[in-house]
Amino acid sequence: MDKQLRYLSALRYFEAAARLKSYSAAAKELNVTQAAVSQQLRGLEDNLGCKLFFRNGREMQLTDKGHQLLAPITEGFEKIIVGLNRIQTEPLEGVLTVTVPPSFASLWLMPRLWRFTLENPTITIRIHSDIKRVAILHSDIDLAIRQGKITENDTAGSIRCEHLYQEEVYPLCSAELARSIQFDSPEKLKRCWLIHGVNSKEIVWSKWFEKAGVKFDNSALRWMEVPTFDMALNAVIAGHGVCLGTESLSKALIDQGLLVKPFDIGLTPGMQFSLLYDGASSRLPRIEAFRNWLFRELEQSQYR
Repeated sequence: MDKQLRYLSALRYFEAAARLKSYSAAAKELNVTQAAVSQQLRGLEDNLGCKLFFRNGREMQLTDKGHQLLAPITEGFEKIIVGLNRIQTEPLEGVLTVTVPPSFASLWLMPRLWRFTLENPTITIRIHSDIKRVAILHSDIDLAIRQGKITENDTAGSIRCEHLYQEEVYPLCSAELARSIQFDSPEKLKRCWLIHGVNSKEIVWSKWFEKAGVKFDNSALRWMEVPTFDMALNAVIAGHGVCLGTESLSKALIDQGLLVKPFDIGLTPGMQFSLLYDGASSRLPRIEAFRNWLFRELEQSQYR
């Protein structure tokens, strides 16, 4: 065995710190102390005779030597994982962990999930509803439904990415607010509290007003910021202003008369959702069962 493999343990610390650009984040992922990460990486640098990291503000950046080392180390670890998964393929029965944006989970997925359970009674679904994007290859997540743009980091290694659907966004308000203000022009929306999701970079009011041909002055408007779309809908249903949303996530509330679309002016590209999973996962039979069910539900909902 090549003597260079004696560094294998330290290289795990190196890969995590390089990917996360942080010793503390690497320590959290590896379930060790930050001091242990620092010690391992100092020892690795001493043994290799070169610096691998330097501090840039709060981030740990790679040196030129560090960059040269990272690519083959990342590729090597990915191949090891693929090999282990091939000999550890799990049966269809068991736990499947899915991470979903909170609004998609509560407004679209959860009302339908009982149908998946009826079809697949031996699969236990574990839902993680979080705004943060968790790296699938470095966590216990099997599938991820993501809102917004997909980056290169999201699709590293053996990760597969499939487009689910894309949908226009419209202003939404309560029926009572629509009656009291009598919206006959988009200009009247400027009288309302505008509710904005702080984690939504693609869906912003300035773009919608531009589409509607209305002059936008951020300082002259009243704002409420919320972390999730479902929280925005709760505020709107209570009569507290107007938010931007999609029919797929609010259709049930519109059908019940709790929400209305005061204007049929849609902003594109609006909301977009993607499905990500590890194509080399040992739980691939479970993943494919959920994936196939999800696409059937989208077809029936006419969102594909």
